[in-house]
Amino acid sequence: MLTLRKSQDRGYADHGWLKSYHSFSFADYQDRAHTRFGNLRVINEDRVAPGQGFGQHSHSDMEIISYVLSGELAHQDSMGNVETIPPGDVQRMSAGTGVTHSEFNHAKDQTTHFLQIWILPNATGIPPSYEQKTIQAKQKRGTLRLIASPDGAQGSVTIHADASVYAGLFDRGETAELALNAKRKGYVFLVSGTLDVNGQRLSAGDALLLEHENAISVNNGSDAEVLVFDLAA
Repeated sequence: MLTLRKSQDRGYADHGWLKSYHSFSFADYQDRAHTRFGNLRVINEDRVAPGQGFGQHSHSDMEIISYVLSGELAHQDSMGNVETIPPGDVQRMSAGTGVTHSEFNHAKDQTTHFLQIWILPNATGIPPSYEQKTIQAKQKRGTLRLIASPDGAQGSVTIHADASVYAGLFDRGETAELALNAKRKGYVFLVSGTLDVNGQRLSAGDALLLEHENAISVNNGSDAEVLVFDLAA
């Protein structure tokens, strides 16, 4: 079963310094039909104005992935990590028993555009931890490159969750297919461009939800960047 959710159907919040689209219920956006999909809990598409950011705030028992699309994101946390996340890097923070952190755009003239992704963990009460890896564009060109997984396979970041995340860049005749256990769920989020997924045409910000499907097939892309999730049901 395929369910297409258009970009304009997402929640939206404009805080001035932050403009955010919510794929699932978050903060003031509450939609009982879209609280989670499998163990995928949050996809926020955030744009942070120059010189602005999220002050110190806390999380617990959540796997949090930051995927920067343009600009840079400065991260600082209670574990002692002080990092900058550029486009191409994948950051994973396991909140576990609790972590406090901040995220800022220190640029004077550039907006930071990034995805904040939350996945429900398969174990709670674990020690918090941090990981950041660079996935080069050429590694994502014309393929679905594993960027997050339970075992850190293929140089992906390790998440404490029954989920795998893939990223791909597709143009012209580039195609890819990912096998999917029909008992699991698949979620495809198109970051930019246009792309056909299992026969459905997606534009930037659109998502395709898959249930009882055996594969995820992508083709006919135009400047497309896509994230694909293999999720516990």
